[in-house]
Amino acid sequence: MFNSLNAVLDQNKSKAKYPEAKVIVLDDSFNTFQHVANCLTTIIPGMSENNAWELTIKVDKKGAAVVWRGNLEQAELYHEQLACKGLTMAPIEKT
Repeated sequence: MFNSLNAVLDQNKSKAKYPEAKVIVLDDSFNTFQHVANCLTTIIPGMSENNAWELTIKVDKKGAAVVWRGNLEQAELYHEQLACKGLTMAPIEKT
């Protein structure tokens, strides 16, 4: 029993990195700049209005923009919420 307890508490295993991911918004022909920027400021924590507009312009000019990076579970949540607001989303990109 003692050996299995040590395996559970193995520091190398407990420090394993959580999966990370990127949330990417794609350009489309039906969402307005205002709608995209509003969705970003409403859904992505800490997103400033200025940063939301910069990302919205990047989506328009480059066809896509990474709007959030972090742990996979949160990425899935933000991805789903943005998609529910009608934004065109790329599949979640694991990093």
